Amino acid sequence: MVPEQLLKLEDGRRLAVDEKGYLVDRGAWDRGVAEHMARADGIMLTDEHMAVIEIFQEYFDRYEIEPPMRALVKLVAEKLGSEKGNSRFLYRLFPEGPTTQACRYAGLPRPLSCI
Repeated sequence: MVPEQLLKLEDGRRLAVDEKGYLVDRGAWDRGVAEHMARADGIMLTDEHMAVIEIFQEYFDRYEIEPPMRALVKLVAEKLGSEKGNSRFLYRLFPEGPTTQACRYAGLPRPLSCI
């Protein structure tokens, strides 16, 4: 079992995270959690970030796994427009990797490809 750590938010909440910073309890997620995590990475979340995060959450709710990059690009193109349906757009938003970084900000478990 992976030891838990605590993520301390500005509002005083303390949330359990794993050693890579992924929430242990997805139910504790809200936009404030995502913004806190992003700020720690030097990123200010925009509406575009949040739209991609919502795509991750919807996909996970449906399939119980994070979207693979190909599926993610296709979903982004469908929901946000073809000009945003490419890996360059996603890496601009999530420079550490769209799958890993967006999953963490979305409150989802660490992607299987990262375990």
